[in-house]
Amino acid sequence: MLLRFTKMHGLGNDFMVLDLVSQHAHIQPKHAKLWGDRHTGIGFDQLLIVEAPSNPEVDFRYRIFNSDGSEVEQCGNGARCFARFVLDKRLTAKRQIRVETKSGVIELDVRQDGQISVNMGPPRLVPAEIPFQAECQATRYTVDVDGQSVELAAVSMGNPHAVLRVSDINSAPVHELGPKLEHHPRFPARVNVGFLQVIDRHRAQLRVWERGAGETQACGTGACAAAVAAISQGWMDSPVTVDLPGGRLSIEWAGIGQPVMMTGPAVRVYEGQVRL
Repeated sequence: MLLRFTKMHGLGNDFMVLDLVSQHAHIQPKHAKLWGDRHTGIGFDQLLIVEAPSNPEVDFRYRIFNSDGSEVEQCGNGARCFARFVLDKRLTAKRQIRVETKSGVIELDVRQDGQISVNMGPPRLVPAEIPFQAECQATRYTVDVDGQSVELAAVSMGNPHAVLRVSDINSAPVHELGPKLEHHPRFPARVNVGFLQVIDRHRAQLRVWERGAGETQACGTGACAAAVAAISQGWMDSPVTVDLPGGRLSIEWAGIGQPVMMTGPAVRVYEGQVRL
């Protein structure tokens, strides 16, 4: 059986996108792992699956698999690519799209300038909801990593994030601390790890070690989590421009209980077919 797919990226965070509205197949974690291999497969950070909704009040259902086969709750760059994909494939004519994800409903807005805004919903800061093991909620926590004390913020944007402030993004210990924090026992569902350098009140640079994928060119939920952490701790003010290795995102957040708005591009790379 041949399945049509589209290769896309949001700021270099790359995806294989499958339409399972007009095509029918049962995708398993082993398929994501096989296709995600950059040497023997298609190669991607995440596999995005477009499905018909189970909720009549939304337009689509959206599933996400990492290249290691693990299914995750949310992906900001993927959400923008999702919006571009369903419009390009004429699965909808709407430019404002409601999508059901594993972590809840998100709203996508395809703007006339081609940029895509995503209402990511309010961040979750209560430790049990992230999930993160802590005695009480705080804006900053100290975590022991191999005898070293690491200060971080813990935020959920539908998926868990740890955010560390660094003085120099280029020398940040992304590949040393990233995997250790990803698998740290205080994050029972593992965690994405962001390394944030604040440039001024409205500009920052960010690198992200993604759970199940390693360092990626960009992470939309990571940029949202970093902005929330920076604003919560008084380092920055909304709106925040976040520069990642793959490009720039704009993040707006008005404070506790308010949704995080993320705006950025989504690009189609090529079309293909894969044998299931």
